[in-house]
Amino acid sequence: MRRSSPLLCAAALATLLAAAPAAAQARTPAPPRAVTPRGPLMADELNNIAVFRAASPSVVNITALGLERDLFSRNVQQVPQGTGTGFVWDTAGHLVTNYHVIQDAAGARVTLSDQSSYKAELVGAFPDRDLAVLKIIAPAGKLKPLPVGSSRDLQVGQQVYAIGNPFGLDQTLTTGIVSALNREIESVTRRLIRGAIQTDAAINPGNSGGPLLDSAGRLIGVNTAIFSPSGASAGIGFAIPVDEVNRIVPRLIRDGRMVRPALGVTGGGAEINRALGLPKGVPLVRIQRGGPAAKAGLKAFARSDGGVVQGDVITAINDEAIEDADDMLNALEKLNPGDSATLTLWRAGATRKVSVTLSESED
Repeated sequence: MRRSSPLLCAAALATLLAAAPAAAQARTPAPPRAVTPRGPLMADELNNIAVFRAASPSVVNITALGLERDLFSRNVQQVPQGTGTGFVWDTAGHLVTNYHVIQDAAGARVTLSDQSSYKAELVGAFPDRDLAVLKIIAPAGKLKPLPVGSSRDLQVGQQVYAIGNPFGLDQTLTTGIVSALNREIESVTRRLIRGAIQTDAAINPGNSGGPLLDSAGRLIGVNTAIFSPSGASAGIGFAIPVDEVNRIVPRLIRDGRMVRPALGVTGGGAEINRALGLPKGVPLVRIQRGGPAAKAGLKAFARSDGGVVQGDVITAINDEAIEDADDMLNALEKLNPGDSATLTLWRAGATRKVSVTLSESED
C-alpha cells in the first residue's frame, strides 16, 4: 500500500483550516472547575497529621561517610557511602539508629528536620542488636526527644506509624498496623534478635534506624529490616522492640559498649546434649577459676578413664527457659554485672536451683 507524503498531508490540513468558518476557529472558553468543599477531616486523618507534626522534628537523616583518595592530588576526603534514619534520644545530642547504617563508615553527618547539618561521633554500638548511638553538638532547642512507649503490651492490629528517609526522600510518613509480635530476625553478627515487631507500614531502604510509633506518637520500635524479594517494601517490615532499645541505649551512652554480665562458664553445643542424652539447656564444658559459677559450686562435664563425668546443664535463668547458648546470652543481657541470677541446673537426673552473683564480661 502506498503511503501519503507528509508534505501532502500538511497541505491538506492547512486547506481545511483555511476553509473552516471563523467561528469554528475561535477558542472555546474553559474556566477552572469550582472547588467542591470536602468538609472536616476524618478522625484518623487528624491523628495521622498530629503524630507526624509532633514526631517529625525528632527524626534525622544520617549520611554514612567513607574515605576516598583523589586520583591526582592523593588527598583523602570523606564521601557519602549510604544513608539511613535516626531519631533524637535526649537533649544532650544523643541519636539512635541501626548499627548497619554506620557499619564500616569513616564518619557520619546528621541532618535535622530544619535541614541544619552536624558532624556526628559514634558513642557506642551493639551489633548483636543492630543498635548504635551517635552524638552531635547542636543547640538544645533543636533537639526534641521522642516520647518513649512500651512494647511488652502491644497487640496485633494496633495502628503504627513509620517516619524515615526511604531512598533519600526525607521526612516520609507511612502508616500500618502491628501485623505480628515476637518475630525473630537476624542481626549483622548472625545472632537472633527475638521479640521483633512485624508491621505492614511501608519500610524501604533508607528507613533503617527510624522510629516506629504508636497512635499516641510514642516510640515503640526501631525500624530495622524488611522481607522483600525485590528489595523494596512488600508489606513485611520488622522493628526492634522499644523495651530492648530502652535497656541497651543507656548502657551504650554510659559505657560506650554493651557491658555483658558473665557467669564465668563456657557452654557446649546441642551435639553434646544429643550425644549424652541431656535435657534441653547449655551443658557446661569449662568453669572459669574464681568466677561466679565456680564460687556457686557449678561443675563442668569432663572425661575420665571411666567415661564422662557428669556436669551441670543450665536449663533456666530466673525461671526463663534456656535451650541453647543464644538463649543464655539473651537472658544474661537483661541483667547487669553485680546482679544476682537464679540458675536452674540439671545434673545426673537431679534438678536444683542456685543463686549466682554476675561479674563483668571481659569481651
